[in-house]
Amino acid sequence: MSKPDLLMTVPMIPHATKQIEALFNVHKLWEAADKDALLSKVGQQIKAVANHSKVDAAMMAKMPNLKIVAGFGVGYDNVDAKYASQQGIIVTNTPNVLNEEVADTALGLLLMTVRELPQAERWLRAGHWTAKGDYPLTATTLRDRTVGIVGLGRIGQAIAQRVAAFGVPVVYHSRRPVAGVSYKHYPDLLGMARAVDTLIVITPGGAATANLINAAVLEALGPRGVLINVARGSVVDEPALIKALQDRTIQAAGLDVYAREPSVPQELLALPNVVALPHVASASVHTRNAMGQLVVDNLKAFLADQPPLTPVPETPFKGW
Repeated sequence: MSKPDLLMTVPMIPHATKQIEALFNVHKLWEAADKDALLSKVGQQIKAVANHSKVDAAMMAKMPNLKIVAGFGVGYDNVDAKYASQQGIIVTNTPNVLNEEVADTALGLLLMTVRELPQAERWLRAGHWTAKGDYPLTATTLRDRTVGIVGLGRIGQAIAQRVAAFGVPVVYHSRRPVAGVSYKHYPDLLGMARAVDTLIVITPGGAATANLINAAVLEALGPRGVLINVARGSVVDEPALIKALQDRTIQAAGLDVYAREPSVPQELLALPNVVALPHVASASVHTRNAMGQLVVDNLKAFLADQPPLTPVPETPFKGW
């Protein structure tokens, strides 16, 4: 019996790729010299997409028999889920399996930024400790701060638990209060920014949150302000952030995500009050393997005519 056809948009981890290739006839989009020509040739046959890149309405329209877009990652703003819903296509993501890793990274990035740990390491490596003496005392500490979390979903709650364990007060902003948590809820982001001095951003990307952290929010955060972004680069107005850091409207930023990855503005990298990571929040072998396995398990559910494990809210399962 022939295997169904699947489009893999970008390379995936070997752990997942091996299993997918055993289940499907895999067409590797990134290897095609002419991607449109490949879709024209095999589009009618494609039943599934294994995805970690942009899948828009135009691409899905070239695959009229598509049933599932199995996404790698908790965010799925790179997929036109509204169009998929209209066409009866299920979109899945990989939530929960990366919660703890991303929360660990967020806390590490917070500590690195507040205590200037990368700058201190560079001081030592450059020989300044022997030549110039001790690294200067850091102006900031967690000890007198209040952290406001922008978005208190699964990962946001895991971050909040870690921050609270450090004895730091936690509040949060979301559209609605989250049931079962004791942290103070701020329905107004500006109001929360005025009330805290540290923002950790972990809200979904997409049009609804584009440039949510703008110049007004940064100004409200104030000159002691620290911004940590482990969400999506699109959530922060990057030019406004650069200006706020240059002018010391806020004190520092720790960033794992950027507006146009992997391109990071040189103005940002040149700033001494920025800690910059290359989008590594979930990037451990353990967690990426777990994410890849969830992609595989969603595809296996499709093949078995079973409900997918993790459909996104826009595409609830109603049958294949």
